[in-house]
Amino acid sequence: MADLKIDPLLSLVEKPSRYMGGEINAIVKTGVDVRLRMALAFPDTYEIGMSHFGMQILYDLVNARPEACAERVFAPGIDMAELLKSRQIPLFSLETRRPLGEFDIFGFSLLYELNYTNVLMMLDLAGIPFYADQRGSSHPLVIAGGPCTVNPEPVALFFDAMVVGDGEVVLPAMLDAWSEWKESGSGDKTKLLKAWAAIEGVYVPAFFAAAFDVCGRQQTRPLLPGYDKVRRAVAPDLDLMGFPENPVIPFGRPVHDRLRLEIARGCSRGCRFCQAGMIYRPVRERSLDTLAGLVEKSLGSTGYEDLSLLSLSTGDYSCLTPLMKHLAAQYRRRHLAISIPSFRAGTLNPEMMELIRSVRKTGFTIAPEAGSPRLRSVINKNISEDEIIETVSTAFDLGWQLVKLYFMIGLPTESDADIEAIAELVRRLHKLRPKGRRGGNINVSVATFIPKPHVPFQWAGQLDAATARDRMQYLRRRVKGRGVEFKWQDPETSRLEGVFARGDRRLAPVLAAAYQRGCRFDGWTDSFDKPAWDEAFTAQGVDPEFYLQAVALDAPLPWDHIDTGVSRDFLAAEYQKALDVAPTPDCRSGDCQGCGVCDFKTCRPIEAVEKKSDVSAPEAPGPPLADAEGPFHRVRMVYSKLGPARFFGQLELVSIFLRALRRAGVEPAYSAGFHPKPKVAFGDALPVGMESEEECFFMTIATSFPPEQISESINVHLPEGLRLVGCSPAQTREVPNRPGPAVYQVTLPSGSRFDHQAFEAFMEAPAIEVVFSTRKKGDQQVDLKAVVTECFRLRPDRLQLRMVQPSGLTLRPGPVVASIFSLPDSVMHQARVLKLAEHAG
Repeated sequence: MADLKIDPLLSLVEKPSRYMGGEINAIVKTGVDVRLRMALAFPDTYEIGMSHFGMQILYDLVNARPEACAERVFAPGIDMAELLKSRQIPLFSLETRRPLGEFDIFGFSLLYELNYTNVLMMLDLAGIPFYADQRGSSHPLVIAGGPCTVNPEPVALFFDAMVVGDGEVVLPAMLDAWSEWKESGSGDKTKLLKAWAAIEGVYVPAFFAAAFDVCGRQQTRPLLPGYDKVRRAVAPDLDLMGFPENPVIPFGRPVHDRLRLEIARGCSRGCRFCQAGMIYRPVRERSLDTLAGLVEKSLGSTGYEDLSLLSLSTGDYSCLTPLMKHLAAQYRRRHLAISIPSFRAGTLNPEMMELIRSVRKTGFTIAPEAGSPRLRSVINKNISEDEIIETVSTAFDLGWQLVKLYFMIGLPTESDADIEAIAELVRRLHKLRPKGRRGGNINVSVATFIPKPHVPFQWAGQLDAATARDRMQYLRRRVKGRGVEFKWQDPETSRLEGVFARGDRRLAPVLAAAYQRGCRFDGWTDSFDKPAWDEAFTAQGVDPEFYLQAVALDAPLPWDHIDTGVSRDFLAAEYQKALDVAPTPDCRSGDCQGCGVCDFKTCRPIEAVEKKSDVSAPEAPGPPLADAEGPFHRVRMVYSKLGPARFFGQLELVSIFLRALRRAGVEPAYSAGFHPKPKVAFGDALPVGMESEEECFFMTIATSFPPEQISESINVHLPEGLRLVGCSPAQTREVPNRPGPAVYQVTLPSGSRFDHQAFEAFMEAPAIEVVFSTRKKGDQQVDLKAVVTECFRLRPDRLQLRMVQPSGLTLRPGPVVASIFSLPDSVMHQARVLKLAEHAG
């Protein structure tokens, strides 16, 4: 394995903890027994990828096999990507920093079409050819899974195989086939691909060819006898599937920084625009007993204080009330916050909302999607305006301070009246804001409808970007008021997403051309480069508008060979019912609607209410710990922050310690009020990259945990470089002091040294006036001789200095040393700065 020198890069990039690895619950396998190494890749940043729980499921699944290991890799930020490229360092995994080219399988999660150029960036940085037919036996097998694989064609040429459906079912079979192929010693990749093609849910693009009719529409032709269609793999019962009890706890601030628990998969509502609602059928719910056990074990292994109940329609979970009562009874005293990502208006009654409130309120989101009752009937979003108003009103009455609303424009049959109805509905909801108290804010988000594959609207056209922008601008003018915020998605990025959602194999060279022009992170507004994309389409002779037009019901579609289980006839019938403004009832509430996905033997809806449960909850949850009677202990905790821990920011540090305390069973006391917070006070925030032998924070703990035992208990739960070195009782009002005199050691990077003449000049000068720029006070003139009271050159590249802070200003040793020795930023960014313990020097 190559010895990659990554540490020197970390001080040069934004958010270095993205690339460190070493998180709590991460799994590192280095033994000789590991015969299969798989890199799990997410083509977006660490903060977004670590919020995707599907990757954690696969990570747990692969690492449960003794002969296999899974390691993670995420798309590096632009700064890190440029460093890797310029220094010819290959992209690496987090667990062992192994170059990706040394793995056996390189597997991508494809959740979003605008991440496709990031896939190419990661392959490029790994030194792996883009196209599958250009890769030889020395390269990893490149595979993919995720919802984007229901139309794999735009990126099919890049992959050896793609998983369609539930990965928990497919991936173990693929790994077994790989092991058999490897043991056979044949080395013929085609033999492995044929073995994979025999597994339900595996698409091998090499065994299909693309032909185009006179209208330019792709017809996908099978090349392997008997391999005509790829049927989506379905996990029949989620209770029989593994689920991570020890998920990796990310550093930094991931988008979803909480314990995520998938309570159900699939949705029976039948919204005609919703791809997830179609491709994840049928509904399969986890049992109450399974969920209760997972929550208890996962909270214990993570120390999370927030829990998110994940499902496409969490309010439809058949045992939601008993689940919430159990969670409220078990965890209210620990101030566990419970969030439901999106409420469906009409499914959450006041009792349920009161249960959520009793634990701790988080965000409240509902998605009306359309403003008018007529258009909601067209899209089969069968909720009334009265239900929306009642749900929002109840939320405000129960104390929620923010309600988020999601709408779409460009839906089939939309008119100007439907656009105006969005503004009118928001105005009605705005009137529900509570009077006489803070809160009651409304965030309105609007996006352009994208007709995705395998939904009833897959034949519809997409609204052009200019018209979409006009309608959003109109809504922005109409949706206003105190406490109302309007957000909208760039229609140009929605346009590009629509192209790749409905595209075909002609788009692969367009992607490659766009990447070569610098396109990546295309879903990020500040990174999207429309002129570069226009050039790429023109260079490849591809008209993107071709993919955004309406399509005849009998026209071939690029994804016709992918069978999600929902029949084309059902989707076409639903499209016609939409045009007729005819609703389709939820299949839970009546007869089967005949979508085709269930055989009612191995594949059928499974509801938790069908399963016997031993879960029970007391009628009255205990009081929160903030209201409980003592004993309370206020303690002063002293810690060191060395080595890799120097790259943690202050917010990361606080989160790491709080979760380590909870995992060790040391529960913090909480403040009172609407949003209780742990009673903790940290000292001066060290800059990212600075080490320290001795820092402190104060905390009130709500248990009788002896202070002398805390350090030993906590240290086993801290990442490398962080250690509690002392814990002692503290006075009630004792708080961290303002930064005072401190002694620092500054070590320059290899090849640099402190100029002797500059050192002598500084020591002999009576005063040295330097101007420092500050955010709050602007330029400030400082006498460095008054700040640096002692200075010793320990060796040519190492300096020790004692600093005192000038009145009203906080100076760091890095800028001070840079000023004394006229050192450039390129050197100081790589210098090691160590703050010594108070007794040092």
